[in-house]
Amino acid sequence: MADGTGQDVPLVAVAHGSRDPRAAATVEALLDEVRRARPGLPVRTAYLDHATPSLAQALRGLDEAVVLPLLLTEAYHSRVDLPAALNEARARDPLLRVRYGATLGPHPLLMTTLERRLAEAGVVVGDPDTAIVLVSAGSSDPRANGVVARMARDWGRPSLSRTGSGFSGGSGVVGRGWWAVTAAYASAAEPTPAQAVALLREAGAPRVAVAPYLLAPGYFADKVRRTTLEAGADVVADVLGPAPELAEVLLERYTTAARAPAGAAAS
Repeated sequence: MADGTGQDVPLVAVAHGSRDPRAAATVEALLDEVRRARPGLPVRTAYLDHATPSLAQALRGLDEAVVLPLLLTEAYHSRVDLPAALNEARARDPLLRVRYGATLGPHPLLMTTLERRLAEAGVVVGDPDTAIVLVSAGSSDPRANGVVARMARDWGRPSLSRTGSGFSGGSGVVGRGWWAVTAAYASAAEPTPAQAVALLREAGAPRVAVAPYLLAPGYFADKVRRTTLEAGADVVADVLGPAPELAEVLLERYTTAARAPAGAAAS
């Protein structure tokens, strides 16, 4: 959305950050997708930890910005860390006008990306002989883990027809009629991905596929792949990565936030 000069308000996308350089490369590739989809929109990157620039550095020199968390669920980072950092930035520069947008997920297009990654790994979407382990990073906030559990329940519901109309539950996820869908967490909660795979094997699942609900490669993604294959998974899909659907979600979040009144970050 344009500012008073007719220019688009800059988008500052804030990722968690990682010591693994693949993570930053993935974030930059995603933001390049955004730039291609919206030429002329100023897009800056920031990281909460382990990488630069920081949010304060990314906001430097701006009068106005839309700040969007590159996070997949609402949890501590989006509810506490980022608003606190934004309030600190505005305290240093009271004239800075900031709009703070929603996290990437949950969103139906992220499920489209998960299915894209599964298909790329050779999984037929909605195969009734395939059980899915939906793996998130996990959080100490039970609300965030509950969102992922709800996504898994809705994704595993029987579809209403073979034409793809499906079922959309409270999370906006369309039921596909998999053998089963189980949520798992790479940290902070159970079941772990390996436990979920083992439980599905014990329950008689003919085939088990792992769908990482993770933005970028790194420690968690590597651990999930290794431990789930050891536990008996048949296939592990790739992370979400710089998919065009994610760029579309990011621009949708940008448009919604840009229309809100500018001011301090949420407290």
